[in-house]
Amino acid sequence: MMPIKPFFSSHLHGLVVQAAMLSFLLCNAALAADSPLFRPLAPDTADLNQYRWHNRPVVIFAPSAKDADYIQQIAILNHNQAELAERDIIVLSDTSPAAHGQLRSQLKPQGFAVVLVGKDGGMKLRDTTPLSAEVLLSTIDRMPMRKAEANPALPHN
Repeated sequence: MMPIKPFFSSHLHGLVVQAAMLSFLLCNAALAADSPLFRPLAPDTADLNQYRWHNRPVVIFAPSAKDADYIQQIAILNHNQAELAERDIIVLSDTSPAAHGQLRSQLKPQGFAVVLVGKDGGMKLRDTTPLSAEVLLSTIDRMPMRKAEANPALPHN
């Protein structure tokens, strides 16, 4: 039988660590909300044409703003704002399934989903788990348009 004191102290320590992690992630989400790179996705948004040829939208769908995957994804993106800005990325969030947003209806995410849309308006990447900054940025950096942006000396097609 496990002594009471070590049992409670190890569980209490685990809870404190979890609370600290959650606090850190929520703080990152709050900081991201103040950045012009992070915007809510209006429920009446039917398409992303307003961003075509100007931005690379990263659209995040989540069951709520308290969803663990959503919080983790926002923290990852928030930590890499300079790289996002350099690649003309904007982050659009839909955390209200009950609002029946038009893009949500079209893309039909089940729970959490993250979608990268290219400047040409095409879907470039979709996942149901948070994307690492490395995966997101390397996917963009392999795109011909991004290569031309990064090296203006290259001939354009």
